[in-house]
Amino acid sequence: MGIRDALRGAGALTATAILAFGLFIAVSSTLATRATTRAAFDHERAIQNAQLALSELLKLQVDEETAVRGFTITHESVFLDPYYAASVQFGPIDRTVKNVFVQERMAEAQAALNEFEQAHEEWHRLVAEPLIARPSTGYAIDLAKRGKALIDAERNDASEMQMLLTQRDDLLRRQTQDELNRTGYSRAGWLVAFGLIALLFNAYQSRLTRELEQERTTTETLQRAFQSEFEPIPHAEIGSAYISATRHVAVGGDVFDLYRMDDRYALMLIADVSGKGVDAAVITAFIKFTIRGIALRRHDPAEILAEFNTAFQRAVLNPDLFVSMLVGVLDVENRTLTYASGGHDSAYLRRANGAVESLPVTGPILGVMEQPFSNRVVQLETGDVLLLATDGLTESRDGKGQQLNERGVLSWLAQADGGAQQIVDGLVTRVRKRTRNQLADDLALLAIRIERDGAPVA
Repeated sequence: MGIRDALRGAGALTATAILAFGLFIAVSSTLATRATTRAAFDHERAIQNAQLALSELLKLQVDEETAVRGFTITHESVFLDPYYAASVQFGPIDRTVKNVFVQERMAEAQAALNEFEQAHEEWHRLVAEPLIARPSTGYAIDLAKRGKALIDAERNDASEMQMLLTQRDDLLRRQTQDELNRTGYSRAGWLVAFGLIALLFNAYQSRLTRELEQERTTTETLQRAFQSEFEPIPHAEIGSAYISATRHVAVGGDVFDLYRMDDRYALMLIADVSGKGVDAAVITAFIKFTIRGIALRRHDPAEILAEFNTAFQRAVLNPDLFVSMLVGVLDVENRTLTYASGGHDSAYLRRANGAVESLPVTGPILGVMEQPFSNRVVQLETGDVLLLATDGLTESRDGKGQQLNERGVLSWLAQADGGAQQIVDGLVTRVRKRTRNQLADDLALLAIRIERDGAPVA
C-alpha cells in the first residue's frame, strides 16, 4: 500500500505540474497575443488618423486657395477670413501627419511631406501673399499660373502619401493576421499535446478542459475595442441596441455608427459582415473608420459606398467576406434623408401617422463586384422614426423555426410606441421572447426619431 500510495502521490504531483505548466502557457500566450494585437491596432489607428489628417490638409489648402481667389476678384477682405483660419489650423494638423510618419519610420512619406510643406510654403510666399498685398497687380495671371503649379505639386505629394499610408495599412493588417494565425497554430499544438497527456491522467481531464476556456479572453479583448457607438444629433432622439449571438463575446460582425458632421448634417451607417470571429470584428473597425474617412471628402452616400467597395475589395483578400451596408446623410434642417443601400434590406420608416414602409435597396452587396450605387431621398416629418437593423431581426426564428421576415418587422414596428430607445428595447424584448433567448445571428438596431425644432437633443 505504501508503494501504491507513493505512486498515486507522484501521479498527482505530475498531473499538478502538467496543469500548472499548461496554465502558464495559456496565460502567457493570451497575454502575448493581447499585447501583439493591441500594438498592431495602435499602429493601424495611427495610420488611419494620418489618412484623415492628410485629407483635412487638402481641404484646408482648397479653403485657402478659394479665399485668395475670392479676394482677388472682389477686393473684399471678408473673403480672407477662411484663408487666415485655414492657415492657423494647417500647422497642428501637419505635425500630426509628420509625427505618424516618424513613429512608423516611413522615410518615403516623410520626404513627400517635406516636399508638400515646401510647395505649400512657396504658394503662401510667392502667390498668396503678393496677391493679398496687391490684388490688382498686372502679374495676377502669372501668379495664378505659378500657384496652380504649386498646388498641383501639393496634390501629387498628397496622393503619394495616401498611397504609402494605404500600403502600410495593408502591411499591418497582413502582419496582424499572420500573428493571429501563428498564435492559433501554436495554441492548437499545445492543445493536442495536453489532450494526449490528459488521456494518461483522466482524473485531471476536467481541470485541463476548464483551462481551455481562457482562450476566449483574447477574442473578447480584441472585439471590445470595436463596439458600435453613436453621437447625439440635433432635433433627433436616438435609440440603439446590440446583441451578440456568440456566448461570452460582447460584439461580432455587425456595426452601426451615427456621426455628427456638423450642426446640420449627420452620417448614419449600419452594416452586416459575413462570418464571425476575429476576421469579422476587424472588418467592423475597418468599415467604421474607412466610411468616416471617406465622408470627410464626400457627402454623397452612393459615392461613399462606391469608394468603400473599391477599397474593401483591395484590402480584404478573403473571398468569403462581404458586407451589406446602408449609408445615409440626414439633413436635420430640411428633414431629409439621402441614403444608398448596398444589399442591406433591413431598413424601415414609420411615419408619425403610424404608416410603415421598408427602404428599398439601391445597389449590390459590397465586396462581390463593382457596380454603381444610387441614392434615394426621403422627406421626414416630426414624429417619423427611422429603424436600421441587421438580419438578426428579420431572420429571428420562433419555436417552429419560422423566420420573422420583413412583414413581421413591419407589423412589430407599427405596434411599437414611445421614444426611440423604448422602440428599440421593445423590439429586443420581442426578439428574445420569440427566439427563447437563443439568437442564431447577431442583432444591431439603430432608431432615429425626428423631433420638432427646438426639442431637446438626445
